Amino acid sequence: MNKENIILGISAFYHDSSAALIINSKISSACHEERFTRIKFDNSFPVNSINYCLKNANLNEEDIDFIIFYENPDLKLDRLVKTFSFFRPLKIFKNFRTIKNWLNTKYNFHSYIKKYLPKFNGKILFSEHHISHASSAFYPSPFEESAILVVDGVGEWASSSIGYGKGNKIKIIKQQNFPNSIGILYSAFTRYLGFKVLSGEYKLMGLAPYGNPKYTEIIENEIVKINDDGSIIVNPTYFNFLDEHKIFNSKFDKLFNNLFRNPKDEIIQDHCDLAASIQKITEKILLKMSSYACKITSSGNLCLAGGVALNCVANAKILKQQNIKNIWIQPASGDAGCALGAGLYYNFNEIENKRNTSINLQQHSLLGPIYSNEEIKHYLDSYSFKYTKNDIETSLDIISKSLQEGKVIGLFHSKMEYGPRALGNRSIIGDPRVKDMQKRMNLKIKFRESFRPFAPAVLRSQLSKWFKFDQSSPYMLITSEVIDNIKISQDINKTSSNILENINAIRSSLPAITHVDFSARIQTVEDSNDSVFTKILQKFYKDTGCPVLINTSFNIRSEPIVSSPYDALKCFMNTDMDLLFIGDFILFKNHQGDNLKDKNFKESFELD
Repeated sequence: MNKENIILGISAFYHDSSAALIINSKISSACHEERFTRIKFDNSFPVNSINYCLKNANLNEEDIDFIIFYENPDLKLDRLVKTFSFFRPLKIFKNFRTIKNWLNTKYNFHSYIKKYLPKFNGKILFSEHHISHASSAFYPSPFEESAILVVDGVGEWASSSIGYGKGNKIKIIKQQNFPNSIGILYSAFTRYLGFKVLSGEYKLMGLAPYGNPKYTEIIENEIVKINDDGSIIVNPTYFNFLDEHKIFNSKFDKLFNNLFRNPKDEIIQDHCDLAASIQKITEKILLKMSSYACKITSSGNLCLAGGVALNCVANAKILKQQNIKNIWIQPASGDAGCALGAGLYYNFNEIENKRNTSINLQQHSLLGPIYSNEEIKHYLDSYSFKYTKNDIETSLDIISKSLQEGKVIGLFHSKMEYGPRALGNRSIIGDPRVKDMQKRMNLKIKFRESFRPFAPAVLRSQLSKWFKFDQSSPYMLITSEVIDNIKISQDINKTSSNILENINAIRSSLPAITHVDFSARIQTVEDSNDSVFTKILQKFYKDTGCPVLINTSFNIRSEPIVSSPYDALKCFMNTDMDLLFIGDFILFKNHQGDNLKDKNFKESFELD
């Protein structure tokens, strides 16, 4: 093995820490620290993820040649000092405590390596935040050359960047700096509407179709100026930029007639309208940015990364722009993906290893831990579970029949997904034709708000027969409307004070995955894929004529996606799932006793 090509990328100390191991220009493994610690978006040094990556490759810490941290501490310190000096110059002691805490983590990265990897004797290097994001998108993409757009809250200084990648080289061409940030702007509205920053942005996007964008003029006149190239100027008088948990101030609240919502407050129509408005503003900005990125790079290809790239509604509209022919979005577009990007950047841009765009470098984003049947059986027997072990044909028959009976099934197979979406290996599935399935899965299994939509997984060969879309979308990062033939027209009452009237309306023959605006966040599954999930979809299609299943992540709200068999068994036993298909084993809930039952399970995870 060529030791010069053993590279460990690390993202840590802000949110969603992770590690990724690159060996001989290939991704050996990558995973989120939260999956091991069971702390959502865990920001600690990712020692568990690192240990898994090394164990999976049969390596020791002394085998690593390069460790790459995902951002530049010097640039970050420069922003912190200057920002504090500008926005709160009189709070000297508070500023000092914040900077001291930061110096003890990111600025002291070497000490963490020495503590957790004492035998490491290679080089420690530093990337830049947006370079790491850009690399995570371009290098795994199938493009030989491409424009690159990175949009998030803030890195060191950058909040959005336009780059260009060709061959094994990446260059950042333009960037916009803090505090002019679409990510921060979107997060401010997320928190204002009662959702948690850095995790509740999905909720705001899901809430938007229930509203009318009647506040867009106010937002553009008062809060943000949008330039033709997509760059923005944010009015700082409406924000607390140094408080990421409550970014807006009282002037902001007054502007929107005191609509501030606490997390447990009822959602009213005005909240939906405000969500619709900031979503529309965000789309307008991203459309301008993406078009401009392709224009100045003279490329019809576009790679996307950064937390804002997870806005699948905007992504669908970006793809429809005239000068954009193809897009590729990093499935781990948040900061977790920066560990992968940092490693890939050093491997390709610095060492100058040659790329091979004909291979699937991302490996379907199945880059995490895997458990053998022997290991799974050990967990099942240790906790006295009742189960059957069947051949695959028998299991598929049981699963298909159970789905048709309206049962909800947990899936635990092969490698865990990298990124926030479960893609069939750590998933909960159901029949999308069942009219109350969305409500049941939201309230009784995920324990989350009933308005949140579920994503469909669909066989690629059947995609255009059910959706107004005909491109591969394997990572659930693009939305599409269902076709007109399966729509059921319903009047949307966007003046009611109770949005439940719209949530429970049947809008298509696939009601559980059809959102209020007839959209769905699609996951395409290639028919040639040999995975268990593909076989389940194919069997269900053969039996029912429907090539679509609900696919949502195997967890409850605020819980990380299950990683180990123990995590899966505990989640299964403390929700209303009916079956668990884990390895080669099938468990029926009604055959179990109180194994791993925990009356405080739901309460152990805070609202997100």
